[in-house]
Amino acid sequence: MIGRVVAIGGPPGSGKSTAGRRVVDALGLEYRSAGDVFRAEAAARGMDVEAFGVYAEAHPEVDRVLDETMQGLARPGRLLDGRIQGVLCRRRGTPVYSIVVTASEEERARRVAARDGQPLAEARERIRTRAESERRRYRALYGIEVDGEAGDLTVDSTSTPADRVAEEIVTFLRARDAEARA
Repeated sequence: MIGRVVAIGGPPGSGKSTAGRRVVDALGLEYRSAGDVFRAEAAARGMDVEAFGVYAEAHPEVDRVLDETMQGLARPGRLLDGRIQGVLCRRRGTPVYSIVVTASEEERARRVAARDGQPLAEARERIRTRAESERRRYRALYGIEVDGEAGDLTVDSTSTPADRVAEEIVTFLRARDAEARA
């Protein structure tokens, strides 16, 4: 087992969830997703993710409750998938390996379009809307500049297959964890 929380973040469509699920399988970790919780809350209110993001800008309790829930799950043996969970763990003094998965905007839009069955231009606009909403919310709520927060490892998935992204993360985690235990 990895002796710290593993947090994986990155912008919408970067491949963080795909990589996170593969890392979980390779290392026998539990997977917890802030995005899954957020999407479920949006659906329960009859909103899509973008509309719920706008709603959350006017209702900061949405993010506070979500982030408190996720941070309550932060313990060794778990991978937290969420844009700012690594930063929040660090701020709370929780030992964490913070991973950032990124990709070009064009590739992220292409992935979202394929996943959601929508035109590329619409997907591009959706990821821009989500990213801007997140920037505003996290800056206002926590003083976090999401694009300026470095992880312990950053992996660009633009032209790297998901299996290779996951392998890179697993290799990093095993090496770092072995160093920490030595």
